[in-house]
Amino acid sequence: MYTFRKIGSLILTASIIFALGSCGKKSGNESRTTGWKYNDPENGGFEVAKYVEQEAGPGLVLIEGGTFVMGATQDPTIFTSNNKPTRITVRSFYMDQTEVSNIDYLEYLHWLRRVFGSKYPEVYKKALPDTLVWRQKLAYNEPLVTNYLRHPAYKYYPVVGVSWVQANDFAKWRTDRVNEQRLIDAGIIGLDLNQHDEYNFNTEAYLLGQYTSQVEGKSPIDNLAYNPEDANSLEFRTSRIEDGIVLPSYRLPTEAEWEYA
Repeated sequence: MYTFRKIGSLILTASIIFALGSCGKKSGNESRTTGWKYNDPENGGFEVAKYVEQEAGPGLVLIEGGTFVMGATQDPTIFTSNNKPTRITVRSFYMDQTEVSNIDYLEYLHWLRRVFGSKYPEVYKKALPDTLVWRQKLAYNEPLVTNYLRHPAYKYYPVVGVSWVQANDFAKWRTDRVNEQRLIDAGIIGLDLNQHDEYNFNTEAYLLGQYTSQVEGKSPIDNLAYNPEDANSLEFRTSRIEDGIVLPSYRLPTEAEWEYA
């Protein structure tokens, strides 16, 4: 019995030492797992970027996550209820401070026409909103059909007549343009206004190494794993998700996120 207690004590002590050791912090320049140095070309070149927190994209505000009751919270007096209240947990997310306005969507249309207009004009036409949504029986809304999207008096009004597919395409385009500008601001790539047709900046293609900017940036990223003896090794590299420069993809909010916000 004494032996069992002694062995148990040793195991418990060892566990506490291991647990305390694993909670200890190493220097920010050294791995707490292996002790190897970060950002050292002579040590394999594993890179760890200095990162504080994610930056909000243009026009976005942080919606702190939480829980709320989603659904009908009052008993219906006439109709049958098929919307039972449910407690939903929502993660923190970023959302536009205002609705997407006409001027925002016109910027999108301008880019599509400039890049795809000469060879693929159908790409631009496919993105045009349905301005006929203003037409209703016994109503005269023809001025809105003609002027609402493009007249400067309505430039900060919410865009209308956009389908779910068009809204998703806009979100993908916005992801690419925001990340392209962030890479330009960081000096990793240069501003290329000669993009056309299939050759245009795409975030996914860039991260996979399938896009190469024709205009070099002023501050390209050194490849710390560069090996001059390897013909396939490059002196400079593209930005990675780990660098914290490229933002996550824009998307439409879920029903729960929309109601929570």
